[in-house]
Amino acid sequence: MLFKKLFGRSAPERDAAEVLYRKAVEKARDPRFYREFGVADTVDGRFDMIVIYVMLLMRRLRDAQEPGRKVAQELFDIMFQDMDRSLRELGVGDLSVGKNIKKMAKAFYGRAAAYEAGLDAAMDSNEAPLIAALEQAIYRNAPGADAIAAMAGYLKCADQHLQAQDPICVAAGDVDLESDAATLSRNTNHDGR
Repeated sequence: MLFKKLFGRSAPERDAAEVLYRKAVEKARDPRFYREFGVADTVDGRFDMIVIYVMLLMRRLRDAQEPGRKVAQELFDIMFQDMDRSLRELGVGDLSVGKNIKKMAKAFYGRAAAYEAGLDAAMDSNEAPLIAALEQAIYRNAPGADAIAAMAGYLKCADQHLQAQDPICVAAGDVDLESDAATLSRNTNHDGR
């Protein structure tokens, strides 16, 4: 943003990443995750949902090669600039913000790796790693197997929806995260499919 203000323009990768992050946050705020999927409606629960959407976008951006790599890095940077700002708004002191951001970045990388491994295994009809990743990260308070299975089914559908989109378009910020709303409703029957 400062670059844009100083020079009247910004890098296209940064612009695309800002659009992607805004869309990820909008999806992560969908109240159905908290009402119907048992995600805790807390700062941690909302962070968990942002992690999921940023991970899904970064997963798709990999297929766009160089522009995707740059946009993914910008997306990560924007996410943690937003986390820094949010912590400060919550009253976290300057000395603690850096430590908290490091912990959040470590959590992001660990969760993203676990979710990706789970999604890869789910492509081969093995949902156990994805369910284990969700249990450990999002469902620490164990809301029940039905909610976890429903979220696993939702994540598989959201990933497939993103994988069907052109990665170059996604790298340009042109992504559809909204059309999976039907999937969100369909998976609330908690049958895990």
